[in-house]
Amino acid sequence: MNLPRMGLGCMNVSHAYGVPPSPEDGEALVRGALDEGVTFLDTATLYGGGRNEELVGRAIAGRRDEVVLASKCGMAMVDGTKVIDGRPETIRAQVDASLGRLGVDHIDLYYLHRWDKSVPIAESVGALAEAVEAGKIGAIGLSEVSVARLREAQAVAPIAAVQNEYSLWTRNAELGMLEATRADGIALVAFSPVGRGFLANGIDDPSTLADKDIRRAMPRFQGENWAANAALLPAWHGLAEQAGCTPAQLALAWLLSRGEHVIPIPGTRSLAHLREDFATLSLTVDAAILEEAGRLISQETVSGPRYNPGGTAEVDAETFEDAA
Repeated sequence: MNLPRMGLGCMNVSHAYGVPPSPEDGEALVRGALDEGVTFLDTATLYGGGRNEELVGRAIAGRRDEVVLASKCGMAMVDGTKVIDGRPETIRAQVDASLGRLGVDHIDLYYLHRWDKSVPIAESVGALAEAVEAGKIGAIGLSEVSVARLREAQAVAPIAAVQNEYSLWTRNAELGMLEATRADGIALVAFSPVGRGFLANGIDDPSTLADKDIRRAMPRFQGENWAANAALLPAWHGLAEQAGCTPAQLALAWLLSRGEHVIPIPGTRSLAHLREDFATLSLTVDAAILEEAGRLISQETVSGPRYNPGGTAEVDAETFEDAA
């Protein structure tokens, strides 16, 4: 599946990072993205308990043919609680619900958002393969999976994309997934490509984050870990200045340099930031600066795991702890 070189992650206009904007402002942002030439939108059943899919659906109404549309199943809000459920009957129902909320008859790329570890991934992927055969979805993706799980899924149906967290400060993809996807012609869709705002001047003091901001529960934004990570920022900002771009653009340029199959999907609530992010596609950053970026912000220099124990238990992607 040929995906655009960069996409827009739509999660944060409904979900996860503090108080979301109004639905009207969120729709305006997505429509503004289309006006700016953005052609790849990413949403999910989970985001905002389905409201994000509804928002995206309203924003693309009358413009469906302008976008590659991606969504996800297998993780949803149920009575106010996040539930991971990969049973085939659940996936079938969520495919139909996504189509209804988005107001479309076809979703180009549909991911299993999380592998339900109580259900063989072959069963979950089998239900998605049925949706492909029925013309409801165009291609199957997986999210936060390991290479082993990818191989199990590929034995059932072709996998077009893997969406795992990947950025300068989250290198888990380099434990096998980066090369596995490259070798098999699979897109590696990189979510949180600017380190949940860390690499984009997005956070000055985590204690000022909204009460329900998911970063409050992430170890890298807490206590001594945050102090150590914040100490990296002056050199990071200096390197971006040397490159002649913004810190966010340098982070995205580094990701783009990792391979033609690596597709960052930054999210934003600001049209100005969106323009900044997508302007990276026309930038040329010296290879030596990209190499220095990789040394400055890396698994060796960043303090703290990416998730707390509860979050870690939900994902299947390789970890440096297991690799040690």
